[in-house]
Amino acid sequence: MSTGAARSAEQPSQAPAKRTGLPRLWEEFGWLVLALALAFAIRSFVIEPYRIPSGSMLPTLLIGDHLFVNKFVYGIKIPFTDARLPALRDPQRGDVVVFTVARDPTALGPDRSVRPADRRRDLPRDRFVKRIVGLPGDEIEVRNSGVWLNGERVSERETGRTMRDEANRELAVRVAEVNGCVHAVLDDPRRPGPEARFVVEPGRYFVMGDNRDHSNDSRTWGTVRRAELKGPAFLLYWSWDWNGTWGALLNPLTWWENLTQRMRWGRLGDRIGCGRGLEAAGP
Repeated sequence: MSTGAARSAEQPSQAPAKRTGLPRLWEEFGWLVLALALAFAIRSFVIEPYRIPSGSMLPTLLIGDHLFVNKFVYGIKIPFTDARLPALRDPQRGDVVVFTVARDPTALGPDRSVRPADRRRDLPRDRFVKRIVGLPGDEIEVRNSGVWLNGERVSERETGRTMRDEANRELAVRVAEVNGCVHAVLDDPRRPGPEARFVVEPGRYFVMGDNRDHSNDSRTWGTVRRAELKGPAFLLYWSWDWNGTWGALLNPLTWWENLTQRMRWGRLGDRIGCGRGLEAAGP
């Protein structure tokens, strides 16, 4: 073997050049960027989480319920526009929906602070969850906690049962039916809710909370434009009776109590729609 060949054989193979700059950053963190992009896409176009902060939808939804919103049923909204892709179906009476409203921080009282989002574009945004009662063109009248739809009273029956809300008010449980959607509602015999009469405008929806007399809804601030409907709520993924601070939550001494007493294990995975809340009404 020649001397030159021997030297070539003895020379160590050159190590691959190390990447620097943007290629190196992508190699190290590209997976994180892709994961965040995927999570953003799912939240923007497929499903969105929402936490129930109040008792306005009792007994269907409890404070501390965490749910998913199906964002493509009504048509995926194109970001930064009011345009939507084709919908699987139109919003229906009885749908439990999450939607956007405007909040006026200078208004006195929660009932006066809410505005339809499209009519006060200058105000900060918030999200609500309610049930659709009126479609475009419907005539809605609410009086003495009863609902009239196009001149006919929405069917309701007494159950003889009661439940208490977060303020310890004893409320009567009724069963209502609108267009075949059967669900439970609450009535406070000592404090009738606001009365209203509307003809729902084209492209808009009249929404109410199932806790009829303690709900801030279309009766006081008006109807919701379709573009503000994020979609119907469809699944409970978490539920617990917790209203404390993060500091208390991270305290190991509270973990056993949270898991055994505050967690509502039986609600996890429940579907949301017609029929929800009827367990409060009994057989």
